Amino acid sequence: MNFNDLFDSGEFVSRHISLNDQPALLAALGEKSMAEFIDRTVPQSIRMPAELDLPDALSEADALAKLKAIAAKNTINKSYIGLGYYPTRLPYVIQRNVLENPGWYTAYTPYQAEIAQGRLEALLNFQQMCIDLTGHEMAGASLLDEATAAAEAMAMAKRVSKSKSNRYFVDERVYPQTLDVMKTRAEYFGFELVVGSFQTASEGDYFGALFQYVGKNGDVADLSEAIAALKAQGTQVAVAADVMSLVLLKSPADLGADVALGNTQRFGVPMGFGGPHAAYFTFKDADKRSAPGRIIGVSVDASGKPALRMALQTREQHIRREKANSNICTSQVLLANLAGMYAVYHGPEGVQRIATRIHALAAAFADAVSDGLEVVHKVFFDTVLVECGAKADTIYQNALSAGFNLRRVGGTQLAVAFHEESGAEDFAALTELFTGQAAQMPSEISFALPKNLLREDKILQHPVFNRYHTEHEMLRYLKKLEERDLAMNRSMISLGSCTMKLNATAEMLPITWPEFSQIHPFAPREQAAGYLEMIESLQNQLKAITGFDEIAIQPNSGAQGEYTGLLAIRRFHAANGQNGRNVCLIPRSAHGTNPATAQMLGMKVVVVATDEAGNVDIADLEAKAVEFKDTLGALMITYPSTHGVYEEGIRDICRIIHDNGGQVYMDGANMNAQVGIMQPAEVGADVLHMNLHKTFCIPHGGGGPGMGPIGLKAHLAPFAPSHAVAPVAGAVEGMSAVSAAPYGSAGILPITWMYITMMGKRGMRQATEAALLNANYVAKNLSADYPVLYTGKNGRVAHECIIDLRPLKAESGITEVDIAKRLMDYGFHAPTMSFPVAGTLMIEPTESESRAELDRFIAAMKQIKAEALKVQNGEWPADDNPLVNAPHTAFNISGEWNRAYSREEAVFPLPYVRDNKFWPSVNRVDDVYGDRHLVCSCPSIENYED
Repeated sequence: MNFNDLFDSGEFVSRHISLNDQPALLAALGEKSMAEFIDRTVPQSIRMPAELDLPDALSEADALAKLKAIAAKNTINKSYIGLGYYPTRLPYVIQRNVLENPGWYTAYTPYQAEIAQGRLEALLNFQQMCIDLTGHEMAGASLLDEATAAAEAMAMAKRVSKSKSNRYFVDERVYPQTLDVMKTRAEYFGFELVVGSFQTASEGDYFGALFQYVGKNGDVADLSEAIAALKAQGTQVAVAADVMSLVLLKSPADLGADVALGNTQRFGVPMGFGGPHAAYFTFKDADKRSAPGRIIGVSVDASGKPALRMALQTREQHIRREKANSNICTSQVLLANLAGMYAVYHGPEGVQRIATRIHALAAAFADAVSDGLEVVHKVFFDTVLVECGAKADTIYQNALSAGFNLRRVGGTQLAVAFHEESGAEDFAALTELFTGQAAQMPSEISFALPKNLLREDKILQHPVFNRYHTEHEMLRYLKKLEERDLAMNRSMISLGSCTMKLNATAEMLPITWPEFSQIHPFAPREQAAGYLEMIESLQNQLKAITGFDEIAIQPNSGAQGEYTGLLAIRRFHAANGQNGRNVCLIPRSAHGTNPATAQMLGMKVVVVATDEAGNVDIADLEAKAVEFKDTLGALMITYPSTHGVYEEGIRDICRIIHDNGGQVYMDGANMNAQVGIMQPAEVGADVLHMNLHKTFCIPHGGGGPGMGPIGLKAHLAPFAPSHAVAPVAGAVEGMSAVSAAPYGSAGILPITWMYITMMGKRGMRQATEAALLNANYVAKNLSADYPVLYTGKNGRVAHECIIDLRPLKAESGITEVDIAKRLMDYGFHAPTMSFPVAGTLMIEPTESESRAELDRFIAAMKQIKAEALKVQNGEWPADDNPLVNAPHTAFNISGEWNRAYSREEAVFPLPYVRDNKFWPSVNRVDDVYGDRHLVCSCPSIENYED
């Protein structure tokens, strides 16, 4: 033994993967070695020719030290840039118990409502906060960022408006990053954007319009007359409004707006170099079925108790596919929960004090500098625009030297945006920079907002915003909600196509470092040297893994990555004079979000058949590629397929598309079956999006944040998005953006950097091998009870398997829903249900789960099969058995019991459950009732207490 063995730089790999379990798992599959298993599982035709070009692994401590040194190259100036991003204070009780708590950040999207009531209540609080501030009747549960929310408002206006116009009006006062993203979306929707003064909007014919309430340079205008004039013409009007300003300003609904949207970053969420942040989106009740994204609604459970759920789920893209209103994987749940809890903790008096302080400081600053300089706008909220003349450059440079970032507006004007962290010290320093003499804050506050623009209605009156203002009360409330949710800190979540794996603590730590969390996305680039170095390093890691020539980081979700990949293809064809190539071939085995994404880019979806083994029907693919050879734009293919198999014909599939003039977009949802074994670029893909929140360990956060960078071959690289405010390094000028910030949700990129750095080249491949091994172990052990629908060569699956419940359903009457709900009684979240095949469960155990946890899940599924057989054999009635009544709550067994099975069978079906019981807080939720009686605001607090 030598010293290197004692230091064990690769120790993290054995924390991420249960390597000691592998001999037993291989033996159970009849394999002698991992190499033999991989040879029998992964087609030789797709294998990469060499090992990953990555460094060896670093230990957790060494990786953190290396990243800390990179982070130290960032400069944290006091940010007065504004333009949609502001310093704020996340209350520590929320930081520790939500943001840093795996009970919140490792949870999955709340599709299984009965074990997500805590998260759903937190989202309902967020919706109520948004409803209160905007005055609208309905609110969504968050969108990606303000710019994409504005683009969604534009698309919604076309669905709702009765105008036959194809023109959309945009206020010239909108944030430039918002306009940038809207240009991208409008082009492929076929909309004409008209940018101008909001006062002239009624002079044209538009199907929709967007106004900015607090303009990009700080001015606040009364928009009510302009809105009324447009609405009289049948135009759908949206207002983008700063969330903090709405604490004081008249609501958008009172102004007459149909839709309100904006960023909730100011409610406690760090700037993080641009994200992640949760956008809000509110609207009228009449338009609810045309709204984008997700809505949390109040329903009832089987016992009549109020229960929450994701409402209007028929809009889900895997059901409606290309007819979906939006690609619904566009939410930021964890960040929405932070913003909502900020409002809960501070309450109406607290947020009013903060908003008033911000405005009063801005007004006092304007008064202090107005003696010698001109304050451009007399009505403003937080941002003071100062005409400095020839002094502008000197003031700006002096501010930089003093540690302050201001914003240049033209050649002679400077904008100063006050925020929650502004105080007397900053006030004195800023006034001295502008006037040469430090001023003291006046003893009395003054307002620069006229009374006709101030809101008169009360906000945040619901009990939830008026009860938890001491830390111990807030702590207990957060704990109560956490205990109503099933997350990765309790058990495995075996969701196919939505990889739920270890999100290691060492990966998570850096996101709260000030060097990463407190940088403005438009800060001078020399201040973000560490960020840019970390991003470039991550890009190089992802290039090595995927084989692509370039990596574009901007897309801030997997759905946005899909969009950006297809966007690059569309731009490529247009640059070659082939803009008519708008047909998108999508196999039935593709990821469920793909058709909606193709539709958003103005493409015609043509579905390609799959064969009995779940593979793409290559004959059908070739026939359709030839049929549409003059208009073929792209193939969207998921690899391995959503059916859970490696397709040996992938190289032929790519060749067929290329021979007929198209490009191959590979969906990276299943990349955890590729890393270290194959490279998508090498087998023929032209572009691929990578779900960093799946394969690369960014946690799901209950439904966001995510990141979806794309890999591009050299011919597509010039068509990656740049940014109107802060151009992306290496991007081509004129390529409009897809997200509000230049590097998307950069604040969570350290998670993936840490993961790859700690795994190293060998560990990354071992993760893939373990994912394949675990999936095949589960598939083999369940196959006697549940047929495995699709297998590849040698009867193997890839990283996931689909079990067919239809024969059991036909014989026993027990449905896939019954099994999903019954798993809750065993302490498990259900696998993906009825996708991509109705009547099935798609199971993905991931590489992180131990043999003990796999065996626990297998035992639960086998016991559920035995229970179903009791129903089939008549031992339990079809309408009174543990499956159809699942899940069971503690309330159920504490009362009178007159069911056909025992309490023990209901809640302790296996011995391990008794010692590790997770209690669902509600019975089965009534989806139909919830959609027929849609309520997306908070019920009275008594409903929760009862």
